[in-house]
Amino acid sequence: MTRIPRGRRVEQAAVNALRALLQAHDHVVEEISGQNDYGEDLFVTFAEAGRVTNDVIKVQVKGGTSWRRSYGYGVPVRQHGETWANGNVPVFCVVFDPDTERLHWANATEQLRRAVRESRRARTVKVPATAVLDDSTLARFVDTARAYVGGYRGKNAVLAHLGEMAGVTFGPSDHVLHWVNEFDEQLIFWQRPGQSHATLLHSDLGWDPVPITPGGLLIPGGSPPGLEFGSHFPEELQRGIPFPVIGNVILNMPEALWLASCFSATQWARRGTGDAAAAQ
Repeated sequence: MTRIPRGRRVEQAAVNALRALLQAHDHVVEEISGQNDYGEDLFVTFAEAGRVTNDVIKVQVKGGTSWRRSYGYGVPVRQHGETWANGNVPVFCVVFDPDTERLHWANATEQLRRAVRESRRARTVKVPATAVLDDSTLARFVDTARAYVGGYRGKNAVLAHLGEMAGVTFGPSDHVLHWVNEFDEQLIFWQRPGQSHATLLHSDLGWDPVPITPGGLLIPGGSPPGLEFGSHFPEELQRGIPFPVIGNVILNMPEALWLASCFSATQWARRGTGDAAAAQ
């Protein structure tokens, strides 16, 4: 007779526990066939006020005590890293501990994308012991997951991708411009409406945010009359410096010209904010 794997019962108990919790709150759960290990067990479509939304996630469910770690629980990535990080639908991991009968969760897609940004390979999705999923915390989980899913649509998809790459969160009204220089280094210009300065995020600087203003952009030879570029510097310095700079960052000429274009395109967003020299 065919022997049933010992782990099957606890794995199915994990899937059943998560399905029961979600369905008790009117969310739609569709189980994915377990005949092949594609790395996801459930599709979850969230509902709001009794109506189905367009927000969908995939869930990898694990059950048992073997997933315990010092920080909570760990789900191995194995061959699923590419699909979990770069798929069209974000993937969450949920672990069911049979001893406590508790569910715990983590955003696998977010963790894997953060690892890429930090130039490391994530072999495990870390599921914190504190990230408990039950009746009292489900609403917060749903809000968090739906907000993340929303980053996959339209302009938000671009902002979400750039934000995850640079380790920041852009607002829907922020003016964000992206450019790749000849050395494959990535630059992001970030202007919040009403803020007196913009922010430069540069991959070669470890994505550390650098506050910048038009007056702090010094281009060799001086700026054309009537423009504010380099206005924080004496005229003789503007004409004598051999390379472009902004703040304490040395640029090449294409980078400087790109930043000048970004400042010109977002001048409206800084109107009425006053002098930003203190940001340099």
